[in-house]
Amino acid sequence: MNGKQRVIIENVRPRVDNGEFPVRRIINDSVKIEADIFCDSHDMLSAEILYKHESGRKWQKAELEDQVNDLWFGFIELTKLGNYHFTVEAWVDKVKSWHRDMLKKIEGKTDYAVDLLTGAELLKKIVERYPDMPASDLEYLKSECKVLGAKARKPENRIQAIISNKLYDTLLKYPLKDNISRYDKELVIHVDRKKAEFSSWYEVFPRSLGKDGKHGTFRDCISFLPYVSEMGFDVLYLPPIHPVGVKNRKGKNNSVNAKPGEPGSPWAIGSSEGGHKAIHPELGTLDDFKALIQKAEKKGIEIAMDIAFQCSPDHPYIKEHPDWFTIRPDGSLQYAENPPKRYEDIYPLNFESDDWQNLWKELKSVFIYWIEVGIKIFRVDNPHTKSFHFWEWAITEIKKDHPDIIFLAEAFTRPKIMRRLAKIGFNQSYTYFTWRVSKKELTEYCEELVNTEMRDYYRPNFWPNTPDILPFHLQGADRAAFVQRIILASTLASNYGIYGPAYELMENIPASHGKEEYLNSEKYELKNWDLNNKKSLRKVIAHLNRIRKENPALHNMHSLRFHPIDNEDIICYSKTSSDKQNIIIVVINLDTKQTRNGWVGLPLQDFEIEADQEFEVKDLLSGAFYKWKGEFNFVELNPGIIPAHIFSISK
Repeated sequence: MNGKQRVIIENVRPRVDNGEFPVRRIINDSVKIEADIFCDSHDMLSAEILYKHESGRKWQKAELEDQVNDLWFGFIELTKLGNYHFTVEAWVDKVKSWHRDMLKKIEGKTDYAVDLLTGAELLKKIVERYPDMPASDLEYLKSECKVLGAKARKPENRIQAIISNKLYDTLLKYPLKDNISRYDKELVIHVDRKKAEFSSWYEVFPRSLGKDGKHGTFRDCISFLPYVSEMGFDVLYLPPIHPVGVKNRKGKNNSVNAKPGEPGSPWAIGSSEGGHKAIHPELGTLDDFKALIQKAEKKGIEIAMDIAFQCSPDHPYIKEHPDWFTIRPDGSLQYAENPPKRYEDIYPLNFESDDWQNLWKELKSVFIYWIEVGIKIFRVDNPHTKSFHFWEWAITEIKKDHPDIIFLAEAFTRPKIMRRLAKIGFNQSYTYFTWRVSKKELTEYCEELVNTEMRDYYRPNFWPNTPDILPFHLQGADRAAFVQRIILASTLASNYGIYGPAYELMENIPASHGKEEYLNSEKYELKNWDLNNKKSLRKVIAHLNRIRKENPALHNMHSLRFHPIDNEDIICYSKTSSDKQNIIIVVINLDTKQTRNGWVGLPLQDFEIEADQEFEVKDLLSGAFYKWKGEFNFVELNPGIIPAHIFSISK
């Protein structure tokens, strides 16, 4: 302890779990740093943020300002991918304290002769400490030092520079940092590329893209790219593309015994043709896959791969490394179970294996292999059933050399587990949106995501459906319900996705009553999708994705705010771009059967609109314009036409 350090620095933020994990931001973000800073007595303080990228050696500095009640804030700019380290320093500022007290004494006409001499000593110390300052400043400070220290002159004739603030402005450039206090931790901000915050995902099974019932290929997937591009998606996510196991293969509708010719679940990975670094022969070759990646890139689409660390009974790991699996008392390997569900076609890896270090290295090498092929986005299957320590190690190691990689955690599990996965490195996360239906449920859940510490590390990705989940509210649902859910997903969250073509073709028949599974699930069979079906929502989705791309307010989730409306069947919320120039207001009828109306209340002051000012809103869905005035305005939504407004404000 240094007894001369009088400044206390507390509660530096943003931080996650008191600094145990990185805060997550996007490249070119301006990050607000806050801290509680104070000291004994009435002395004035100065404080700075010290920050540097992990690749740099020297600390950069940014000033902190005293806001109110000892709360200080400042900003740093994030211009590189990877990790930034930051902390806070503060000190008792003798110059600021002296200048403040001088002005008070001059104004109060109290004796300040000795204070002028104190000022002269401060100037002398600054000149000595900064010998390399510009000559003009050096001469000026030396001159004022003589003026302040001229005892023969009357005090009132030595204060002109103080009153004019010229002296003060010059002194601010040369702070006297004595007895500096530093926050006792270095905090970390992890910086990702923009797509980690704003993306539109489309999931498709390549094997269902073949013609005349044939197994689809990567070449068929290339032919499918214009369809995806026209709908405006920028991530095309493929379920596992590896060889599928034969032993214990699942048949149609998850039957235990597959019939000849049934393709099995692509998540049952591995056969005599290879494992996680191999490609299913019927999909094509590695060169075909590379061609798909390149063709997609030309259309502004990235290919996302599914990584599922589990093995069919035919996977090469079974023979090569049986100790990587759980061996039961009868000598057999433990297959996957989630009672009463049984997955006889896959074996989970045992992360308590005595050979865990080699297991970790091998699994990391799977990611590296596909990264070198050209993949930069991975959707990770069930990461919550694997070791947290493995994920933290693997993602950290991978991002050292590949900071642009994005990992999406497919973890529909308990809240604390989902949060932990985000904290240890996953860039995006699946969410409970799939099951949030009422106004209360949606509002409370989204406010948890954006108004708690979660906003600093958890990036939600909203999916209204997946191959595993046909939620109850979409079972037997009509067009209005499917339109409503995709508008909610794509405007509430800045990252969202759909499993298609099931979604745009409004597949709504469950496997059985009480189950959230599709009848004739594509997980176990090839599908023949009628992409030209007139009932398809593809045009609605294309229009929606175009609205998203054209409005920066929809590129983030952190600005989400809910607004009152006097009807529980209507939800209203807004988003704002970082420069406040783009304001989007979304109003959605949650009743898919009846027309609903109400009065929307808006925070006009926050939107920089006068209380009596008339302003125009444009419905980006219909193209209609409306004149609004005042805090409350009327809306009416017929779900049979379109269940929502997406308004853009013109002031």
